[in-house]
Amino acid sequence: MLRPARRGPTVSVLAYDGMSVFEMGIVTEVFGLPRPEFDVPWYELTICAEAPGPVRVIGGASLHTPYGLDTFAAAETVIVPGVPDVTADPSPELIATLNRAYDRGARIMSICSGAFALAGAGLLDGRRATTHWRYAERFRRRYPKVALDPDLLYIDDGPLLTSAGSAAGLDLCLHVVRSDCGPAIANAVARRLVIQPHRDGGQAQFIEAPLTADPTDDRIARSIAWALAHLTERITVETLADLAHMSTRTYLRHFTRATGTTPIRWLIHQRIQASLALLETTDTPIEKIAKAIGFDTSVTYRHHFTNIMRTSPSSYRSAFHTGEAALPHVRERP
Repeated sequence: MLRPARRGPTVSVLAYDGMSVFEMGIVTEVFGLPRPEFDVPWYELTICAEAPGPVRVIGGASLHTPYGLDTFAAAETVIVPGVPDVTADPSPELIATLNRAYDRGARIMSICSGAFALAGAGLLDGRRATTHWRYAERFRRRYPKVALDPDLLYIDDGPLLTSAGSAAGLDLCLHVVRSDCGPAIANAVARRLVIQPHRDGGQAQFIEAPLTADPTDDRIARSIAWALAHLTERITVETLADLAHMSTRTYLRHFTRATGTTPIRWLIHQRIQASLALLETTDTPIEKIAKAIGFDTSVTYRHHFTNIMRTSPSSYRSAFHTGEAALPHVRERP
């Protein structure tokens, strides 16, 4: 006799008129695609709308769903991928639906401007939340009871999870998979998506620095590419400036204009990111990891890691270690 298929956790996502399909695609890609390679029951995704029927999306197309707010509220995880207008209140029907889902114990998530719907329903009062940095001041004015932190990629505050700009929705969705299924499966999904396996919720949002048409930008880009290929070596601003054929002062000015940060801060972030794969996939001691990615001492490495990731290297390894083979692009120095 065949065993009945194991039922996966249910997820619902709200479609709305005027939406970008990117945010919907993030949710569909992570929770909707079948993943028979995993020995766990995968999620069951349902796309819903406030009223069953066609939903117009950007670009003149439309999608059609037979599922309304009752189905939306019934899922174990409920996702609002955005709102049609950040200056308008959510509809009374959506407010009631979100509160009904919350009272029932659902996990409720938002992507980008979707935090406005959660806040409009009163669910974020007294809680920490984030949204896209460009909406931060408007959000604070409208919802002063919410402890907004627009500097973060995402915030997990118990049953309520919010994320920043659209791409940060990927980070939040992978965080949910990691919490539900473990780091090995989350990392495998990330590899399928060809994205970084883990960006911590405490990682800062990137606020773009305006770029000018500057012929020195190519020299800055070449120096950056060289630095990425030589992270294990001792790298100074003077070294990078020489590679770009600039004075140190000129290089600092152009680098900051091109990246929005200083060369040293950028280099520290790149080395911390390079260490994540070693922490996740090997048992290499912290002291050796520090040297392998270019830090002089493990004390310096731990200091910068904690400042950026808001946890220690050891705690990160405990949470996300998978035991898989290390990535080949970071090598220990002899």
